[in-house]
Parts: sequence; structure tokens; C-alpha cells
Amino acid sequence: MGTWEKELQDYTYYIRLEKKLSDNTVEAYIRDLKQMAEYLENEFSIQPQQAEERHIEAFLAHLYDKGVKKTTQARILSGIKSFFYYLLINDRIENLPTEFIDPPKTGRKLPDVLSVAEIESIINTFDSDKRFGIRNKAMVETLYSCGLRVSELITLRLSDLFFNDGFIRVIGKGDKQRLVPISETARHRIEEYLLLRQTMQADARDTDIVFLNNKGRGLTRVMIFHIIRKAALAAGITKTISPHTFRHSFATHLLEGGASIRQVQEMLGHESILTTEIYTHLDSEKLRENVDLHHPLSDI
Repeated sequence: MGTWEKELQDYTYYIRLEKKLSDNTVEAYIRDLKQMAEYLENEFSIQPQQAEERHIEAFLAHLYDKGVKKTTQARILSGIKSFFYYLLINDRIENLPTEFIDPPKTGRKLPDVLSVAEIESIINTFDSDKRFGIRNKAMVETLYSCGLRVSELITLRLSDLFFNDGFIRVIGKGDKQRLVPISETARHRIEEYLLLRQTMQADARDTDIVFLNNKGRGLTRVMIFHIIRKAALAAGITKTISPHTFRHSFATHLLEGGASIRQVQEMLGHESILTTEIYTHLDSEKLRENVDLHHPLSDI
């Protein structure tokens, strides 16, 4: 009979090597599963093969009692379901204890979206007379123009730039590649930055990375967050801003401009169209606001 430690170790190899999940995702999944394993061992003295629906529900109730947010509960349950499904298809268990457990109803919080004017005001806070001001303008323009995740921006390589064809190659989740159109403005800003980049000494490990720090290394996620939040503050924007805000804005503006949800799905690199559908809610909310504002009977 496999122990929690053994099964979690095998599962880690599976999601890292076969499913090709990112290191951050693997770490989050295993952290949640270890929390469940510790609870089930302490409360019920059981190993994975003995887990039943009532045991998993008890753990979820434990999370609720601790005040864990519903969105976090839903994420943890998703990881638990994936783990037990892995055990089932590999003949480690005979029944799926999570089959009839539904996630908590969380509602869908619509993300903040920036207007084009707000994006321009953020970009304009960067000083074009300074090397990293030019870099930062190029980074933010690329985030918005191509709808990138922050992880995709910091791993963007010189060999991924196909400006003559009007595209960049993006390495997304699970190492899946996609080609994304790049705007003339973003291309121009990157080309402007690359002229300065030629004067920088790139670290041997990051010679192909587009955006570098003052030591010639690739930027981190935290650096990007800091740069963007500082710029938003300087621009006088009070919305909750992160690198992902530009991705949300990109998708919303495309739909408002007439792009189909399938096109937006492909450009964002969403595996499921259900993930992209949140932007139709944003678009619907905008439509409702316009009707309330302009319809002749809206005040009646």
C-alpha cells in the first residue's frame, strides 16, 4: 500500500514531467496536497487508498472553519481531484473519492480593466531619456499589445521576435507555444530598446532574453510588479494594478472592438474557452452601462 509520501512523490514527477506544469504550479499543488495528507493522517489515520468522500469533505470543512477563502478552497479541491484521478488511472485506487464533491460557489470577480488612455498615461511616466525608461515602455507596451502573462514577458527571447512577419512566439503554460500578432507601436518600442540593449553586457545565462536588468540578467516577476505599480501610482491611477491587468485590458478591448471569443482565446493561450468567457462578462457589463447611459427610456 502506497503511503502519502510515496504517492505524492510519484504525482510530483507526473505533473512536472508529463503534464509539464510550471514549477510554481507544481509547488502550489503539492503544498495543498501535503496539507490534506497531514490532516487525513492525523484525524483518520488513513493512507491514500483508504480515503473516502467523507474524509475529503471533512478536510474541506476544516478549511472552511479556518476561514480559508472560497476561491482558495476551490483551487485546493481542484488539485485534490487531479491527484486522486491520477491514482485511479494508475490503478493505485479502485474508487474515486472526489467524484461527487462539488466546489464551493465563489461567484466570478471581474478584474479591473484599464482604458487606453490610462495605459498610455502609465507608459508616459517612464523617462525616455533613460535606458530603463525605454525598456519599461517596451515591456508595458508588449504586455498590453500581446496580452502576455508576466511569466511569458520575462522569458521572451530575441529568437522569439519575428517582426518581419508581425508576430512574436510566446512560450505559455506547459511549454505550449503560440504565435501572437504584435502591434507596430510595441515593435517600435522594442526595437528602440534593443539598440540600447546592444550596449549592455548580458549574462551568459540570459544572452537570448529580451528584457534585462542592470546586471544583464533576466527580470523577475517581482521586479515587473514593482515597476508597474510604481508607474500606476505616478500616473495617479487608483485601481488595483498588476501585470495581469494589461492582459485583462487587452482581451476586453479586443472583444469591444469586435474580435470573436475564439480569436481572443487563441491569442491569450487559454486551453479552455471557459477561461476566456470571463471577458464576455466584462463586455456585457460595459454594454449594460452604455444602455443605461444612452437609452432614451433608461430613466423611466
